[in-house]
Amino acid sequence: MYISKQLREQSISEYLLYMWQVEDLIRANGCDIDKIEHSVVTAYNLSEAQHAELTEWYANLVEMMRLERVEQSGHLQINKNVIISLADLHYRLMHSQKFPFYQAAYYKALPFIVELRAKGGQDKSELENCFDALYGVWMLRLQRKEVSEETTKAVADIVKFIGLLSDYYKKDRAGELDLEN
Repeated sequence: MYISKQLREQSISEYLLYMWQVEDLIRANGCDIDKIEHSVVTAYNLSEAQHAELTEWYANLVEMMRLERVEQSGHLQINKNVIISLADLHYRLMHSQKFPFYQAAYYKALPFIVELRAKGGQDKSELENCFDALYGVWMLRLQRKEVSEETTKAVADIVKFIGLLSDYYKKDRAGELDLEN
């Protein structure tokens, strides 16, 4: 919860990837709040009030996952809404004449996005495919598994594209982004 709040302010893309990891962490603990409290919450050095607050945050996420039927797979609507907001901003940036650098980053990543869609991501948006790739590589690295050179190059272009989108998202939220042509 504390990390998610900080990431949401700093980098929406890192926030989303973190929240996907939280979803997987909840699933790994069988959506059982007692297990989550024991294995996750107690790992932090928190005051009693912070411990209770973090436990409640996880309990709320568990309940949302149950209600939305994403206990086994998929993403919470709150996380899908982030993708929707990013997709809206992406559309606006692509249709503005003021952001050729962003558009160039997108077109540089596009061949990899197309390849991701062809490998099974047809039912997902381009942005969700990008985040799937970033999350997958992140998980491989956390598991200390090898990432091919080809994948590393593809992800580097996707990271640049998503990083720009994330930066523009922050500026847009702060009212500092002028998209008018």
